[in-house]
Amino acid sequence: MQIRIFYDGYCPLCLAEMNKLKKYDTAHKISFVDIQQPDFAEHFPDLNWHELDARIHVQKLDGTLVTGLDATYLAWKIVGKGWSYAWLRWPIIRWFADGFYSIFARHRYAISYLLTGKKRCQSCEIPKLVAADTSRSASNKVNSGSAQ
Repeated sequence: MQIRIFYDGYCPLCLAEMNKLKKYDTAHKISFVDIQQPDFAEHFPDLNWHELDARIHVQKLDGTLVTGLDATYLAWKIVGKGWSYAWLRWPIIRWFADGFYSIFARHRYAISYLLTGKKRCQSCEIPKLVAADTSRSASNKVNSGSAQ
């Protein structure tokens, strides 16, 4: 594992992206963690669930947390598809993209509903595909010990 990605398993758009990312992660460099799992706090007591819920987070091996579009870019870069998000990190575009992402993150359920017809995905089959890694990823603690 090179990174751990924390995502909202109730968000249909978030789940769709995680499943797509997982499909490209053939080398298993990413550990996927659904923050909506009932035992999340037991496995990650040092992390602030509310901060993780506010925006996507990636945790590097050294324990450093990366958030928002920087986290998304890093995850896609690790699977060799960083070019698809790289332009969102260019200086002028970055400012607008980060602003749009903040709006999206705050209103992701409403936006998901508009785009997919599903506001929250509590009983979808999509979470089972990605959430299966949660128990394995929780047992593979970050070596630095800062995220246990």
